[in-house]
Amino acid sequence: MHRFSKTTPALVASLIDDPFYQTITVDFPTETRFSILASYFEYSLHEADRTGRCTVHENPELGAAAWLLPRAPEIDAAETSAKAAYLAQLLGPKGWDNYRRIIDFMSGKSELLVPADAWYLTIVGVHPSAQGRGVGGELLRPTLAAATEAGVCAYLETFSARSVVFYQRLGFTRVAEFAEPVTRASYVVMQRAP
Repeated sequence: MHRFSKTTPALVASLIDDPFYQTITVDFPTETRFSILASYFEYSLHEADRTGRCTVHENPELGAAAWLLPRAPEIDAAETSAKAAYLAQLLGPKGWDNYRRIIDFMSGKSELLVPADAWYLTIVGVHPSAQGRGVGGELLRPTLAAATEAGVCAYLETFSARSVVFYQRLGFTRVAEFAEPVTRASYVVMQRAP
């Protein structure tokens, strides 16, 4: 059994309709997208656990948060290469191409807006049945407190207009909004000062 197998269904249920995840799974029929995204989230949670911070709710079926922290150049190169190889195989040709183009666009924008040492909230998902009950805040507060203690900014990007208010309650502010050309959807960059 995979370490995060009880958690990935919550992330998929929470994020399957997000424009980013729809666009990177375009090579697959609807009935296959769940398993592809479960594999994607499993990999992402392991990556955060290795080189960032991964917080799984005490009831793992409710959700998790994955953060990427600044990495030494050699670790970043190895992680980036391994992730590219994995995702190229997982996502299929069009999905992988979409992933690369979206990430290139969004990374280029965020590099101009947020400090290089900022902690990046890459994924947070709460099972829809548990949303609105404080689970998301429980998942994020420990890392936000650690970022404050370390004196670093935290940032995120969201395609969900609904989640902007949630992040604002946690101290994030809107930095910018962009129309991402591959998804043809707008997303907001948010930052939280230490």
